[in-house]
Amino acid sequence: MEPQSSQDLGLPERKGHKRKLEEEIEEERREISTAVPFGDARQALLYEVASQVNILNSTFSWNEADRAAAKRATHVLAELAKNEELVNVIVEGGAVPALVKHLQAPQSSEADPNPKPFEHEVEKGSAFALGLLAVKPEHQQLIVDTGALSLLVDLLKRHKDGSSCRAVNSVIRRAADAITNLAHENSSIKTRVRMEGGIPPLVELLEFVDTKVQRAAAGALRTLAFKNDENKTQIVECNALPTLILMLRSEDAAIHYEAVGVIGNLVHSSPNIKKEVLAAGALQPVIGLLSSCCSESQREAALLLGQFAATDSDCKVHIVQRGAVQPLIEMLHSPDLQLREMSAFALGRLAQDSHNQAGIAYNGGLVPLLKLLDSKNGSLQHNAAFALYGLADNEDNVSDFIRVGGVQKLQDGEFIVQATKDCVSKTLKRLEEKIHGRVLKHLLYLMRVAEKAVQRRVALALAHLCSPDDQRTIFIDNNGLELLLGLLSSTSPKQQIDGAVALYKLANKAMSLSPVDAAPPSPTPQVYLGEQYVNNSTLSDVTFLVEGRRFCAHRICLLASSDAFRAMFDGGYLEKDARDIEIPNIRWEIFELMMRFIYTGSIDISLDIAQDLLRAADQYLLEGLKRLCEYTIAQDISLENVASMYELSEAFNAISLRHTCILFILEQFDKLNAKPRHSHLIQRIIPEIRNYFTKALTKLNPRNLRL
Repeated sequence: MEPQSSQDLGLPERKGHKRKLEEEIEEERREISTAVPFGDARQALLYEVASQVNILNSTFSWNEADRAAAKRATHVLAELAKNEELVNVIVEGGAVPALVKHLQAPQSSEADPNPKPFEHEVEKGSAFALGLLAVKPEHQQLIVDTGALSLLVDLLKRHKDGSSCRAVNSVIRRAADAITNLAHENSSIKTRVRMEGGIPPLVELLEFVDTKVQRAAAGALRTLAFKNDENKTQIVECNALPTLILMLRSEDAAIHYEAVGVIGNLVHSSPNIKKEVLAAGALQPVIGLLSSCCSESQREAALLLGQFAATDSDCKVHIVQRGAVQPLIEMLHSPDLQLREMSAFALGRLAQDSHNQAGIAYNGGLVPLLKLLDSKNGSLQHNAAFALYGLADNEDNVSDFIRVGGVQKLQDGEFIVQATKDCVSKTLKRLEEKIHGRVLKHLLYLMRVAEKAVQRRVALALAHLCSPDDQRTIFIDNNGLELLLGLLSSTSPKQQIDGAVALYKLANKAMSLSPVDAAPPSPTPQVYLGEQYVNNSTLSDVTFLVEGRRFCAHRICLLASSDAFRAMFDGGYLEKDARDIEIPNIRWEIFELMMRFIYTGSIDISLDIAQDLLRAADQYLLEGLKRLCEYTIAQDISLENVASMYELSEAFNAISLRHTCILFILEQFDKLNAKPRHSHLIQRIIPEIRNYFTKALTKLNPRNLRL
């Protein structure tokens, strides 16, 4: 069974990374209402936006007052744009062209030695505001079409003119953040960034002194690499991998989180890049991130290891050898759902290699993976199921699977998606195929010496999984039947139901009932005279009187049919020599059908006369007819009448009907046990259930048994 593709449940889909832009403006802020505007409020907001746009359009110079006004205008628009519900109004007010214009500095005389007022500050504010507006996908293309991309890429290079102040660092960071938001889940803009030359400067910025700039550059590369093969290739060609791998070892959680995100998006669906990343030495630092204090880094590292593990078998083994299993298992206990999901995903990939399976179980992975099957999250549930499927492939894990109740967990689980249901079915099949040899011997040992709860789990699992050839050994010779019967008497309704389900499964494996074939052979060869002799006076030598009507019969046919008629005609009864024999307590319709069966060997029995005919068949020891009646009656067994049907089977020693009642009770145990009257019946028939299974399982070839 292959793991699912990247778009399926087994492999969580990576996302592009939209930066959370936070303003760090230290200057005094203007108080602006950011409530969602309606009516007059909306007009007031449009007026405010228009005012700031006019300021920006009229202050594109190095004049100190103009620069101060432009800086303040960008800050006002950015403050408004922090409320996404106001973004549309800001764009409608014409803010985009004005902000894009201020992504570049005004023209100045190269000979002017004076310091430039608010140098880099206005560009930073514009980049920040545009990044906030780009949070809404519908505005991304407008911003790009207005010319923002080339200017933002230029801002990434601001440090190259020799400037290295805080303002330069900030403008570079805001430009990288704006590119991140513009390219978020927008494939055409990702391509435009590459075409505008944005990737090389972003890769260079990974080595920038300011860690905030490093983080912003990595965030942009992470977004650009997501589902864009050309961008991935250029990032690798720009020699980003060595720096990214160094960043994985950073003690700054924000740095290694962004780095592992970039690498994850680079290797996603790109086998060749995955090989390059591994060759560059990424494996050990990624494993190290599993123990990071940053849960986001842990999650990304687990996802990345799962992707690495899909490369080849050797990689799976190397991941385990380098210490990934224990932290991944610890992550299964995390309260963070995504962390549990990613660790289950990684373990699922690792568990598909035979060298890793026993180690994952030995280190305690089995129980937490089984617990994850209770999750209401379909992806988490599927990842856990896939990991368990891998673990079930190793014989050394089978006994532990059963000992901790794993088989019951798989059988009782409520699985959300069909893929998980299929995976669980295949896991149970794998376990079933391994119940033989040393695995079976170990389970039988547990069934003898383990604590009672484990003994019962083993018996329950074996009832579902064992081969019919091993049933006698397990359930008769090693007391498995008594363990299952003991569950029926438990005070726990769940244990009672589990026992009944297991017994029903065991019965279905052991035999298939055939009511006609189940009849024991007649003591003497059967003779059928045929339909034409039924109530025919030709050669008739005895007449029965039933309800005042005469029925002509033939002694030879009756003698061959049952011991009751042989005793009547060959014994010392008055009927031996009588020509007319009166039959009391049987209706004509019933007697005629009984005689027709004796003459022909088959009749159609309707449900309304089946019980009366059963009584007559039992009285005259007609076993074949009796079984036909039992079969007809059994078709009518229901929750309401099963108790009376069982009593009927006892009254007339109707073995086949009794066994059918037992199977029905086991099959419908949960519904019957909820009825107060029936709980007593269930306990009363336990000895008969024991006899039923003892007889079935002690036959030499139970698969051919017919009761």
